[in-house]
Amino acid sequence: MPFQDKKVNFAVVGMGHIGKRHADMIARNRECELVAILDVLPQETLQLPPLLQQIPFYSSLNSYLATDPDVDVITIATPNGYHAEQALLCLEARKHIVIEKPMTLSRQDAEKVIFKALHVLKHVFTVMQNRYSPPSVWIKNLIDRGTLGKIYMVQLNCYWNRDERYYTKDSWHGSQALDGGTLFTQFSHFIDMMYWLFGDIENIQAKFSDFAHQHLTEFEDSGFVCFDFVNGGMGCLNYSTAIWNQNMESSMTIIAENGSVKIGGQYMDQVAYCHIKDYTPPALVPTNPGNDYGSYKGSAQNHHYVIENVVDTLKGRNTIATNALEGLKVVEIIERIYGIRPTKYNFPVV
Repeated sequence: MPFQDKKVNFAVVGMGHIGKRHADMIARNRECELVAILDVLPQETLQLPPLLQQIPFYSSLNSYLATDPDVDVITIATPNGYHAEQALLCLEARKHIVIEKPMTLSRQDAEKVIFKALHVLKHVFTVMQNRYSPPSVWIKNLIDRGTLGKIYMVQLNCYWNRDERYYTKDSWHGSQALDGGTLFTQFSHFIDMMYWLFGDIENIQAKFSDFAHQHLTEFEDSGFVCFDFVNGGMGCLNYSTAIWNQNMESSMTIIAENGSVKIGGQYMDQVAYCHIKDYTPPALVPTNPGNDYGSYKGSAQNHHYVIENVVDTLKGRNTIATNALEGLKVVEIIERIYGIRPTKYNFPVV
């Protein structure tokens, strides 16, 4: 049956904070049907909201796929290290997939997923919801229209809090094999933003340190990274999860031929500065607040836009907002940055 004539059936694998959010957004979309949720933990321990307690629950992806389920799209919201394996299983079952960030933890695995999707003629959607925030859309239009002229410098600052409230003993957070590192789990959204706006980077130099997480994680908590853009101009990424108690900022400053712009706030949700030749900035609608996970907070609550894009793509009304090649590119950029870490941080990328 063509998608134009039916609801799009979804299943969500992984009922952590972000998986619950995907499931909730799917359940509330009038063009979607949430037909299954999956997690390896017992259902009664997951603290599911009432809306999700009514959805069929499965504890094994293999077992679920073996039932030949009537599902069109499977959303993968499990720990990062499982993304590639589970994506390949779902594609083998001839299902479209949505993969939470990061797409995988290595370029090689991302290529395997793309290769499989091409062979089974299924879509791969990667989640980079920060692209939907009004300041992000505005900046993208400025760049695409050439309003800023030549790009000279870009500075990306990502200063968040992640402490023992986040890196708990029973969590996958902090594991090299399942988490992958600070750039994969916390800041891949902002690396995606940079790539989306300015393209690829080269001539990477970096310095890393672990100030506050020596007993909590298997990787660094802070870094300075500088580079050149292939398309011209230079940039830097300064990041840390060693900020005390709460997130500080996520900001991007652009110095260009015709002016300068800065978007800032905790989640790049505010225009902090705009002075451009012969240009008056428009009034932007407010950005959705960051995801609130209790003891810590994440990026903007834009996942409903991701779900809408999946539906619109399958119904032929739009194209994929963040495709698998873009998801692969973010993974590859992070892999190249991490490839120059000193011996202390040269963990194998799984």
